[in-house]
Amino acid sequence: MKFPSVKILTESAAATVKRFPFEVLFALAGTIAAHINTNNNWHNRPEETWCFRVMMMANLGLLLSLSTTLFTESRLSGKTNKSWLLRGLVALLALMLLLVINPDERQFDYLRFLLFSLGFHLLVSFAAFTSGGNIHGFWQFNKTLFLRFLGGALYSIVLYLGLIAAVAATNFLFNLKLDSDIYMTVFVWIAGIFNTLFFLAGVPRDTAVLDKDESYPKGLKLFTQYVLIPLATVYVLILLSYEVKIAMEWRLPKGMVSNLILGYAVFGILSILLVYPIRNHEENKWIKTYARSFYILMIPLLVLLFLAVMARVLPYGITEERYFLLALASWLLFITAYFLLSRRQNIKVIPISLCVVSLLSVYGPQSAYSVSIYSQRKILTDIFARYGRYKDGKLLPLGDTKISARDGKEAYEKIEYLCDGENMAALQGYIDEDAKAVSDSLTKNIKEKRYSYRNEVEMRQVQWLSKYLGVNKFSTERFITNTTYTFGMANHSLIPIAGYDYAVKFGEYYSTAGDTMRVKNDRLTVVNYNVDSGHCKLSINGDIVKVNLNDVAMRLISQENTIKQYIKKSDYQTEYALPEEMLTVTRETADHIISIKIVKMSIDIQDDNVNSFYNTDGYYLIKKK
Repeated sequence: MKFPSVKILTESAAATVKRFPFEVLFALAGTIAAHINTNNNWHNRPEETWCFRVMMMANLGLLLSLSTTLFTESRLSGKTNKSWLLRGLVALLALMLLLVINPDERQFDYLRFLLFSLGFHLLVSFAAFTSGGNIHGFWQFNKTLFLRFLGGALYSIVLYLGLIAAVAATNFLFNLKLDSDIYMTVFVWIAGIFNTLFFLAGVPRDTAVLDKDESYPKGLKLFTQYVLIPLATVYVLILLSYEVKIAMEWRLPKGMVSNLILGYAVFGILSILLVYPIRNHEENKWIKTYARSFYILMIPLLVLLFLAVMARVLPYGITEERYFLLALASWLLFITAYFLLSRRQNIKVIPISLCVVSLLSVYGPQSAYSVSIYSQRKILTDIFARYGRYKDGKLLPLGDTKISARDGKEAYEKIEYLCDGENMAALQGYIDEDAKAVSDSLTKNIKEKRYSYRNEVEMRQVQWLSKYLGVNKFSTERFITNTTYTFGMANHSLIPIAGYDYAVKFGEYYSTAGDTMRVKNDRLTVVNYNVDSGHCKLSINGDIVKVNLNDVAMRLISQENTIKQYIKKSDYQTEYALPEEMLTVTRETADHIISIKIVKMSIDIQDDNVNSFYNTDGYYLIKKK
């Protein structure tokens, strides 16, 4: 086997960059953002958010640019100026997505990114085949991309394992003490640059030649015939049996059945696509029979699917999940009707139509977010209208109006949904207050953006809105807005014990409670440590020593002006590295002096009271008088 020289590899890489300059730039931008994020310990900081946004933009930009390149190569061949102008405009459009998609402000933007990514992946599959015909070339093109993707993944995994083994060996042999982040850094650059260049280098340029390519992997037919089709058969037998069962019992199907139907559809459509090029061969006439029977069997299953979805939609409204189930069910209905009624049997219809569905779900009045918000808000307004508390397009506070527990609970659930991830924007104009201004005010009350920041924002919004409308008493959960503090010794790794006879450890993660230790003539028992109330109790020769950590915590909090000089920045909670004496409590018995050293304790404060203790540990230092 002849391996390519370094010169050939270099020339191939240069040719790839020349053919796909925008794609490589997007890959580089995403890789650099991932590298920066990997090598910094950020949690919910603006820097981390921007890194994720750049990575999202790079992913979408690469896919959109690749689609444009394939389109211009097939339709604008020889028109260099028009080609580069279109590619530049599309790259600029992709850059604008950096400003549009902001999951830190709108959680639904995560889903928007996934929908864009799915749509653009599908766009890559047919961008070079937008003219009529070329169906065989279309199949060969996507086969090549798929095999190139698998090959790139294999090469990348082997290269990564080899490099991290080399790094680990070097680290061990030369005692370099390299940071563990280097392993993730190596992965990021291999996945972002090497794998991308490898894949792009294998993207076919001359799509016309592919239409004449009759090659077909024999293993693909065997995989389809003996793996995918049997799996699809198992699914359809189970589903048809279940459909007969519920028809005999005359009841609605369970919601989980929709997943099985979608699974059958995936296996069935994939198996038909994989054997498409050989369907007309004399020995493969069974393929056409299987394809037609698959779509015929989809008809009763689609009825079952729509029943399962509507059984949830009619009483509870549309959510994002139900929206996508309805969208996929409608798409499957279209695909089934097309392949049963059309003589052309154009498989390009599958990715094109699914791409359209994906992109239509992102923005606009027909999008998943808009439809689900409209549906849930309509249920909320209907509930208030039944009790005369929805007038002139405004939700009015219930006040003294009595409503049923069922309606109250449902109204509260709709408020939870409408406050999820979009800063109360769904109710702007539906209440007398300025929803956006209220949301901004509630957000500003949170001092720092930490790991639970987004949940805390939503919690505050639900609390405010449910209280404003008068349905807070119907909450099935007790939302608690806490202020979290963590107090710890500045030199917690070294506790001086000079002058003491014994040191006994206590804390949340130590099982000393109930243990009895005898040292010389002293009998020591850690009676208990109650993590919820923060009470510690120690017995020495029958004498009981009690410490209430609540008192310690409240004393420290009352000295806020004093302890603020010891504050330590943390992405998780407000943390203080205090001098030892501030976390020391002394107790005495007839024969002993006990110094309680609190190494660390975390507390939640609500309404100026300690709500809970956790991550607490320390030492009893015991000295005989």
